[in-house]
Amino acid sequence: MLTVALPKGRIAQETLEIFETIFGENFAFDDRRLILETPKFRFLLVRNQDVATYVFHQAADIGVVGLDTLEEQGLDVVRLLDLKRGICKVSIGMKKGEKFDLNKPEIKVASKMVNITKRYFEERAVSVDIIKLYGSIELAPLIGLADMIVDVVETGTTMKQNGLEVVQDIMTSSTYLIANKNSYIAKKDEVLDIYKKINSVVQAEQKAK
Repeated sequence: MLTVALPKGRIAQETLEIFETIFGENFAFDDRRLILETPKFRFLLVRNQDVATYVFHQAADIGVVGLDTLEEQGLDVVRLLDLKRGICKVSIGMKKGEKFDLNKPEIKVASKMVNITKRYFEERAVSVDIIKLYGSIELAPLIGLADMIVDVVETGTTMKQNGLEVVQDIMTSSTYLIANKNSYIAKKDEVLDIYKKINSVVQAEQKAK
């Protein structure tokens, strides 16, 4: 049996739909339950930020999580497959009309993605003051807390509604199938089997587009 960590919400639903396509069975969590057991799998419903942690510590053999979260956390897991879902960007946003100038002294950046932000500016040899926020990040430039923000952007609507605009994309993210390193060895046949089955579904979807 493989234990699969899924993030609550849309990604979990989309992943379970892939399993339904593969096996021709119904995969659904009962109301408010966090564990779904089938003959071959045990699914765990966890917070998005915790998926890679469950997999890294082998509480789950495999999991599904966004590339942005993997890059931010930096946990040593096997990245098996890009599922081509949940596509978004990690971008820099500023007040509309303001110039993106990395030569400006004392740049303040607000973000919940501290490590991605730090790497981006370090690679450009730019010193910034990173302010970690957990939500409502768009507020920061509006009230003078920060010059810019780094955040996940899907449509850009939230930024626009708050008088901000994307000035630079840092990375493109999508959901990934990941595996624990030990599980990948100890349960290699099972892991590779589900990888191949999921990959065939993803490839068929891409061809159909």
